[in-house]
Amino acid sequence: MNNIIICLIVLLSIGIPDSIYSHPVDTIKSDQDIIWFLFASFLVFIMQAGFMCLEAGMARAKSSINVAVKNLIDFLLCGIFFWVAGFGLMFGDSYCGLIVTNLFLISEENKWLMTFFVFQLMFAGTSATIISGAVAERIKFTAYITCTIITSTIIYPVFGHWAWGGLYTGSKGWLESLGFTDFAGSTVVHSIGGWIALIAISILGPRWDKFSKDGIPKKIFPYNLRLVYLGVFFLFFGWFGFNGGSTLKVDGHIAIIIVNTILGACFGGIAATIVARINSNDKVFEAEYLANGVIGGLVAITAGCAFVPTLYVPIIVIVAGTLVYYGTVFIEEKLKLDDVVGAISAHAFCGVWGTIATGIFMDTGSLESLGNSRIEQLMIQMLGAVTALVWSCAIALPVFLILKKTNMYACLWIMNRWA
Repeated sequence: MNNIIICLIVLLSIGIPDSIYSHPVDTIKSDQDIIWFLFASFLVFIMQAGFMCLEAGMARAKSSINVAVKNLIDFLLCGIFFWVAGFGLMFGDSYCGLIVTNLFLISEENKWLMTFFVFQLMFAGTSATIISGAVAERIKFTAYITCTIITSTIIYPVFGHWAWGGLYTGSKGWLESLGFTDFAGSTVVHSIGGWIALIAISILGPRWDKFSKDGIPKKIFPYNLRLVYLGVFFLFFGWFGFNGGSTLKVDGHIAIIIVNTILGACFGGIAATIVARINSNDKVFEAEYLANGVIGGLVAITAGCAFVPTLYVPIIVIVAGTLVYYGTVFIEEKLKLDDVVGAISAHAFCGVWGTIATGIFMDTGSLESLGNSRIEQLMIQMLGAVTALVWSCAIALPVFLILKKTNMYACLWIMNRWA
């Protein structure tokens, strides 16, 4: 027995020889990548619970269950339609960088393909869920289902192909071929969801008691700030997988990405809180801006967390935190729109800024690998952000107008009025 123990100690001290393994070392490494990739996917899935808590808490009590149901149903529908068509449209072989020809209804016995699908499904679900919070309390259920299907089948996948199409097959979309860089989706995921939400609330209109007769926005207090903050913690935690998993492999660079992600949340939340406090008529700290500042900071750093030196992260996310406050004020006071959770300022506005900031602050090595000057890269980043805006609105606008015309987009303001 003592001899066996001694042998085990010797083996552990010198390392187990490769011949003991039943698979080659390269296979073991790929299996490690798959384990990390799937674990990151599970972290991103937790963000669905985070969005549900955040949105249900920001809405009024009588609408909270409606918000919760929409958050579950949109992921279920996204899973079906992204598998049927969305994944293929996004990552199949590209034709002229615009459309794809395969990877629909995937069923191959390919562990990398299946793992990659799981991770990308979580991203698609995140983009669709962003819309739910903005339109809370006043959208017909059938209209929201239609919105989710269109988002996960057409709007998100097509733009995703233009920006990320080469991630699996190497067949790049046209934006990706230019050098457009959006590491984990400030524009691809968050801005797309935010712009669709903007179109939705523009057509839907505000809650019946959001504005006075003079058009002055009224403060509608969240139903449960504890639930809101629980959601923020879930989102913060899930973002480690959102950004860290986008490496698509296990390497030491993940640690830098996670540090940049953490700093993004910290500086973003503090910046939004301070700006809101300075502009508050009552000179008090507003809990909603702290929560949304964290989200806005995370969204902004998502595009460049792998390419921006850590010392520049505070600059990017302080601007993002400021955008969260002034974006919300602009949406309510200037556009007279009702965004229940502040999704447009946190996701659309901060997503655009994060994408542009990547071009401004990207490290020299990453810039040289793309073969562009800093000015050229900045212009490409801006082109990508504008393309996302135009594409989202071009599809979402007619969809919501049709829904409204056919009465599928009927407001629930009457129910709110008499509930």
